[in-house]
Amino acid sequence: MNTVTDSFWLALQLIAQGDAALAQIVGLSLRVSATACLLGAVAGLALGAALAVARFPGRAALVWLVNTLLALPSVVVGLLVYLLLSRAGPLGSLGILFTPGAMVIAQSILVVPLIAALSRQLVRDALSDGGDQLRSMGASPAQAALLVLLHARVGVLTVVLTAFGRAISEVGAVMIVGGNIDGLTRVMTTAIALETSKGDLPLALALGLVLLGVVGLVNLGITLVQGRGLRVGPAWA
Repeated sequence: MNTVTDSFWLALQLIAQGDAALAQIVGLSLRVSATACLLGAVAGLALGAALAVARFPGRAALVWLVNTLLALPSVVVGLLVYLLLSRAGPLGSLGILFTPGAMVIAQSILVVPLIAALSRQLVRDALSDGGDQLRSMGASPAQAALLVLLHARVGVLTVVLTAFGRAISEVGAVMIVGGNIDGLTRVMTTAIALETSKGDLPLALALGLVLLGVVGLVNLGITLVQGRGLRVGPAWA
């Protein structure tokens, strides 16, 4: 008997049968990452737009910091959030460590630099094409950036989908602040690590296949969105 082949077919059976444990883990993963991306998008888009149009002392340093944080390891984010939410931390009174809420916070922090960096470039590119026209119409820098974000829905959606793919595939931060508690904070990436170490390869493979499918669908969505809106004329034209 081939252990790998047997595990693969058992994994497919778990997916086809809609295994309850599998469904619970996948559902939590999607909810946590989607919520984190929604919160991260609010902060990241605002920061990215501000960095694209605002002029203030220290702006170059802030841009450098945002770009540097793109490479921030997820385990470092998890450690920082853990220190904030632990009993001895400044936010320990909230009592949300080892809950989905802590995982949302960690993933939100993780995706903000990515969304900010991409949206900054998006706004800069758009204003290089139509910025003069907007300024001639009396738009302030903040108004111009807001108009760009409102109109460039294709670009904004691409940025958010990219952030979602980053969030749902990370393991370090959610492992640290979530604790990988069965039925409460176990998501796909942490469950794959745990089940592999336990030798439960069918469940680990099933989760891996679902995760690959989700990431594949996200990338397909990005491709379709970009294909439908490769070049959209300015709304103010």
